[in-house]
Amino acid sequence: MLKKLVDRIFRRPRGPQRIVAAEHGIDRRNVSRHAIKVCEVLQQHGHEAYIVGGAVRDLIAGVEPKDFDVATSATPEQIQPLFRRARIIGKRFRLVHVVFGAEIIETSTFRAPSGGEQSTDEHGRILRDNVFGTALEDAVRRDFTLNALYYDPTTEEVIDYHHGVADLKRRLVRIIGDPVVRYREDPVRMLRAVRFAAKLNGQIEEKTLAPIASMAPLIENVPASRLFDEMLKLLTCGHAMDCLRQLRAQGLHHGMLPMLDVVLEQPGGERFIELALERTDARVRAGKSISPSFLFAALLWQQVHLRWQHIQAGGEHSIPALSLAVDSVLGEQTEKLAIQRRFVADMRDIWFMQPRFERRVGKLAWRMIEQPRFRAACDFLQLRAAAGEVDSVLAQWWMDLADANDEDRADMIEDATHAPPAAATPDAPARRRRRRRKP
Repeated sequence: MLKKLVDRIFRRPRGPQRIVAAEHGIDRRNVSRHAIKVCEVLQQHGHEAYIVGGAVRDLIAGVEPKDFDVATSATPEQIQPLFRRARIIGKRFRLVHVVFGAEIIETSTFRAPSGGEQSTDEHGRILRDNVFGTALEDAVRRDFTLNALYYDPTTEEVIDYHHGVADLKRRLVRIIGDPVVRYREDPVRMLRAVRFAAKLNGQIEEKTLAPIASMAPLIENVPASRLFDEMLKLLTCGHAMDCLRQLRAQGLHHGMLPMLDVVLEQPGGERFIELALERTDARVRAGKSISPSFLFAALLWQQVHLRWQHIQAGGEHSIPALSLAVDSVLGEQTEKLAIQRRFVADMRDIWFMQPRFERRVGKLAWRMIEQPRFRAACDFLQLRAAAGEVDSVLAQWWMDLADANDEDRADMIEDATHAPPAAATPDAPARRRRRRRKP
C-alpha cells in the first residue's frame, strides 16, 4: 500500500512495457546496420545497449530517421576500446562517437536524474551532467515520453517506460516529470516540444504547454551556438512555417529570431517567408538536400531589403547601401543567434548578387555565371519574383541561362546585350549623370 502511494506521488513508472515488433511496427531492415552492430558488440561484452530517442520515434511514426543514437550501461572508457574508430567527446555530456565511414553512431552512457550532483547555473540549467545510472533512471531523465523509447535490435522489442508509444500514436507531446523543473534544466526543451508537435502534426499536452509562455525568456540563457543548431532543426523538419507560427504564439522567437515580428508585419514579409519555407519543406519531404545559408538569407532578406531601400533614399549608391544594410541586420541578428561564418559568407554572396542581376550584358553576365553561389542566387531571385519584388521575366531569363549550355548562353547574352534597355526596378534606381568637371 505504501509503495503504491509513493509511486503515485512521484509518478514512478511501475516497470517498462515490452512491445513486440507486430505492435510497434519497426522493420529491422530500416534500422542502420552500424547502429545494430554497436548494440551487438556492447551486448556481447556484457553491457545493455539499445537504439534510443529520435530514431525509434521516427521509425514508429513511419519517418526515415536522420541519424541513430545508442544508449548503454557501458561507460565512455569501456565503450572506446571495443571499436576501431571511436572517440570520447563532450564536457557537458561525455559520450562516444563511433565512426563507420560517413556515419557516426553517437553512443551515450545511461544517465541518472538530477540528484544535486549536476552542475547548474543560477536559473537551474544543467551545465554538466556526467552522473551515470541505469536504463530506468535514464528513461526518467529524458525529456518527452515519445523520446524515452529503447529499441533492442536483438529481440526487436521496444522498451517503453512512460507510455511513449501510446502518446506517439495519439500524436501527443508530453514531458516527463514537472514541466517547470524540466524547462529550467534545459530551456531548449520548449523549442523541441514545438518542433515535435509540428513534425507529427499533433499537439502539445496541456500541462506540458502551460508554462512555456511564462518561461520563454529562459531561452536567452542558452548559448547562441546551441540555439543555432536547434533553429536549424526547426527550419529543416519539413514543417518550418508551422514551427515559426507556434514559436511566435508562445513568445519563444525573441531569443532566436528577434526580427521575426518586424518581418512578418511588413507588407509582403509573411508572404515571402511562407514561399521560402514552403519550398524548403517540399524539398525536405522529397528527400532533397537543402541549404541553411539560403534559408537564413530568406528569413532575414525582408529586413535587409527594407534598410537597403531606406539607405538608398538617403542618397547612397546601390551597392554601398546594400553593404550597410547587410552589416546592420547581421550585426543585430548574430547577437542572439550564432550563425556560422561559412553560412554568413554564403548569405552575403546571395544578397550581393541580387542587384547585379539587373545587368544582363556581355562580360558582366559571364562573370555572374562563374560565381560559386550563382545557382543559389538564381533560386533566390525566383523567390523574389514569386513574391512580386522583381520582374518574373528577368528571373526566368537568369534561370534559363543557368540551365543552358555554353553555346546557348552565348546566344542569350548576345541577344540581351543588343535588346533595348528595360525599365528600372525599385532595387536598381537610375544612374545619376556625372557632372563634367570645369577645365
